[in-house]
Amino acid sequence: MKRKISFILLVMIFAFTLFGCSMSKGPKYQFKEPKVGDTVAEIAIEGHGSIFVKFFEKEAPKAVENFVTHAKEGYYDGLTFHRIIENFMIQGGDPTGTGTGGESIWGEAFEDEFDESLHPYRGALAMANSGPDTNGSQFFIVQNSDSYGEQELDQIGFIYNIDFSDAVKEKYSEVGGAPWLYGMHTVFGQVYEGLDVLDSVAAVSKLNPQAGVPAEDVIIEYIKVFEYTK
Repeated sequence: MKRKISFILLVMIFAFTLFGCSMSKGPKYQFKEPKVGDTVAEIAIEGHGSIFVKFFEKEAPKAVENFVTHAKEGYYDGLTFHRIIENFMIQGGDPTGTGTGGESIWGEAFEDEFDESLHPYRGALAMANSGPDTNGSQFFIVQNSDSYGEQELDQIGFIYNIDFSDAVKEKYSEVGGAPWLYGMHTVFGQVYEGLDVLDSVAAVSKLNPQAGVPAEDVIIEYIKVFEYTK
């Protein structure tokens, strides 16, 4: 009897260990400071400064590998943020600068990677796409800092069929974001430094504010991948 109970306990412990990573870790997880040795990146933007991002390699391995490899190979250097909508996001990573180009490191589109613990809060680094499983090279950073009330989030959840937990609602209320995008775009990173630079880019003059076409090119000087050391 004791052996049977011990076996059941071992199975339960194994199951928790195996599947625990896939369980929701709560909003705090996304905003934790990077640990020493973690892979991070500096996105240097001409005339504005640098945005620093950390990555979620366990939750979105393909998106992280794609972005990091492109960055290391200089794919993004000299490209523009071709779509900039203040109080929403800034989008780049398209060699054509039109929003219709770019490809993944595998030469073909790759699948979405969604995780309950990662949301398009302010500062989220996410894959741009043209529909499900159409990820290439384009990415965006959520800039909106507007606070959301519970009633507003309930309405968004109803329209987009999203069940926001109380903790997630509280985080959107605290930091802002683009909650309607949850489950539509892979979140694979988070800004941990440089939100002021993000806001500076979002505020540039636009030829067409609704379409997010900047009046002048906003150029990615380089993206440098390195190990976090602080």
